[in-house]
Amino acid sequence: MTILVTGATGNVGRAVVDLLLQQGVEVRATSRNPDTLPDGVDKRKADLAEPETFADALKGVDKVYLYTQPSGVDGFVAQAKAAGVKHIVLLSAQAAQDPDPRNGIARIHRIVEAALRDSGLAWTFVRPGPFATNSLQWARSIRNGETLRLPYAQSNLASIHERDIAEVSARALTEDGHEGQIYMLTGPESITQARQADLIGQAIGRPVAYEDLIGDEAREELTKRFGAHGSAAIVDTRIRIYEEFLGKPDLVTDTVERITGRPALTYAQWTLDHKADFTG
Repeated sequence: MTILVTGATGNVGRAVVDLLLQQGVEVRATSRNPDTLPDGVDKRKADLAEPETFADALKGVDKVYLYTQPSGVDGFVAQAKAAGVKHIVLLSAQAAQDPDPRNGIARIHRIVEAALRDSGLAWTFVRPGPFATNSLQWARSIRNGETLRLPYAQSNLASIHERDIAEVSARALTEDGHEGQIYMLTGPESITQARQADLIGQAIGRPVAYEDLIGDEAREELTKRFGAHGSAAIVDTRIRIYEEFLGKPDLVTDTVERITGRPALTYAQWTLDHKADFTG
């Protein structure tokens, strides 16, 4: 069996590659910059926004790990069907369940999910909640000893370790019985962003200072982060979510444990695994 991993240099994609290699699976991996991938991988340069670049990469492939890229998805699906692919495991998002048309994040993921539902191919949707790796946006400020500017620092998140997303995905690719399933993934606990900053501080051995931004200040900060993408809708969605989970716990599921047989990894464990990112 040959499995194609798209976006293989990303945080989750690279972890999927490593897990499949450990199982002795023949892995073909694509990225716009595949040179950093490990030995033992059939590396190909391809871009989901340009599905014609997958014509050779899909030859002989049985299953695909796919990340969400709505631009070009119809072309990619057509290429996969023509190549004889049997099953696609999609890295979607928890937001895909939200029918609110204002939710730009949900809309992007629903487009790709719909393309796979209509494709005639077997599919599995992996829908994680917030990634713990989102905290890496704080890394430079923390390394420099700066005060973090956190929009709605007291909002709760059940952030998930990328290793857990990858393990569920790898099992869906290599085990029977995952076709047609939708897996909602979260971390094992709901904690505030302020608590996340505290846990990073514990991991690196010094306190991490933060400023709690709300209202217009929060919107200004989020616009700086996402403004380059021209996505006011994403900023609005983030603010709605942060406000919803002020004083209210985020959703926590047991899906990781049910699929992998072990508890989901905590945010504290994630900080230890990424200590070097915050210390330089």
